[in-house]
Amino acid sequence: MTVKAASLVSRSDYKVIHKKRRCRKRVRRPAGTLQHLFHSCQAAFKGPGTVPCATHVQNLCRILDCMKPEDVGLSKDLHFFKRNTQIDRHPARVTSATIYKSDQFELCIFFVPENAVIPLHNHPEMTVFNKLLLGTMHVKAYDWVDLDPLTSKSPTKLLDVDGSCVRLAKVKANGRLAAPCDTSVLYPTSGGNIHEFTAITPCAVLDVIGPPYSKHDARDCTYYQLVSDFEIEEEDGYGWLKETEIPKESKMDRIEYMGPHININNPNPSST
Repeated sequence: MTVKAASLVSRSDYKVIHKKRRCRKRVRRPAGTLQHLFHSCQAAFKGPGTVPCATHVQNLCRILDCMKPEDVGLSKDLHFFKRNTQIDRHPARVTSATIYKSDQFELCIFFVPENAVIPLHNHPEMTVFNKLLLGTMHVKAYDWVDLDPLTSKSPTKLLDVDGSCVRLAKVKANGRLAAPCDTSVLYPTSGGNIHEFTAITPCAVLDVIGPPYSKHDARDCTYYQLVSDFEIEEEDGYGWLKETEIPKESKMDRIEYMGPHININNPNPSST
């Protein structure tokens, strides 16, 4: 993917609020809350094939629940969150900024313009924490079903008319979230591992992902679409999903993270 600055969220947006926070020596100091999150992620994520224990999940949720936009250098006063879509007709394209990434976990921010969609996609073998920092969005999430809940005998994998595999999934979430709100957690096989976001207003979402996507390790992102011409419909709390090509709207711009930085060489105080 081509790395370039997006038109909706720019480096200058970060500078607008960071001018007030820089010290006289122009050295960006680590933010306490973000640094705490980083150390907690180091303790929680043990690499591919593992899931954080309940204690670590609760700890990460406590930290993320208390996080504010300012903890990652954002403000609701930025142009991105105040833009008039009737005047400012930039294409509704999602932008991302990576705060930190390793083989164990990734911290990143997604900027989702009003009416933009992060299409239905999965997180194979991953545990993901979603924290909506700013804005209002609609979230729809699914988990795969192993047995047909209506018959307990019918197959949960069928062939569509075009020969592609269609699989039964249960709706785990289908509603609106508005910041500030609690952190959402999804697991490799539960919690809504397959989900999509639709921005009702411009949104900023902080994601903690462990382990990150990796084509080399067979953790690539797969996209899905809802197939409506089957017996079980969404009104029953279930839906049939099939893999689809990468939607055009899934393409993202990337920008450099310009908020408070993490000191990766700073030891965790709780471990000393």
